[in-house]
Amino acid sequence: MLCPVCGNKTRVQIREDTELKNFPLFCPKCHKQTLINAKQLNITKAEVPDAKTQSR
Repeated sequence: MLCPVCGNKTRVQIREDTELKNFPLFCPKCHKQTLINAKQLNITKAEVPDAKTQSR
């Protein structure tokens, strides 16, 4: 798998029938962790909403 941030190789391998949802992909080169979704070798970045602050 390629890193969605820098485009370099990661240590993760997936098959055609693999489905991932909110998988934390770590890149050893740029040291970034990205949440991804993968289905039938189509890889997209997972959009995670920011935590809302609580007002008192």
